[in-house]
Amino acid sequence: MDIRLETANLQFLDELYRIEEECFDEEAFTKRQLAYLLTAHNAITLAAKDDRNIVGFIIVQVEITDVKFGHIITLSVVQSYRCKKIATCMIKEIERLLKQRGIVECRLEVREDNYVAISLYKKLGYQRIGKLERYYGSKHGLYFKKLL
Repeated sequence: MDIRLETANLQFLDELYRIEEECFDEEAFTKRQLAYLLTAHNAITLAAKDDRNIVGFIIVQVEITDVKFGHIITLSVVQSYRCKKIATCMIKEIERLLKQRGIVECRLEVREDNYVAISLYKKLGYQRIGKLERYYGSKHGLYFKKLL
């Protein structure tokens, strides 16, 4: 299976929204929110495509607080394409793009019962730095970061 990465944009909005809904149900971003995220001046976006379709995407925002960092806002992979290293590939490419821009840290949130995602993030070197009470409605979130 040949997967290629390209910049995600508004042209892909309907497909990205369908994937977001499939992956996150009631926690999914709305189509309007995704449109905003795709066009934000501080966004880095990637879509993973097979021969015909988008099978995953990632949206990262560059944020500046006490440090300039990349913030993974959403990462989604179509159910039938999971466990094929697509998320790993997208994260590694995002990290490369962040480093290219001189950004030395990446952060993300994940639902505390999303064990598959947590395992992936730990495997890629992300460390838990906090717990987010009721971040996902009634579910708690975990806050992770990685020095690039």
